[in-house]
Amino acid sequence: MINSDDPDDPYLEIVDIAEHLGVKVASVRRYRARGGLPDPDGRAGQSPLWLRSTITTWARDRPGQGWRKDRTNT
Repeated sequence: MINSDDPDDPYLEIVDIAEHLGVKVASVRRYRARGGLPDPDGRAGQSPLWLRSTITTWARDRPGQGWRKDRTNT
């Protein structure tokens, strides 16, 4: 984690996001490669950074495992 202006909302690197979500680093890299992560809030050199609040909101609002756009609940 890298400190942001708000000590309660630090920047997260991909490794930190994986830990925060309880998934493997490879899963987070896959989300990003497929355009599934929000745009980074900042950078440290070449490394993208996201605020913890950005990732928390994204995780809360994203569809769950097995969700498909082409299926509707009946």
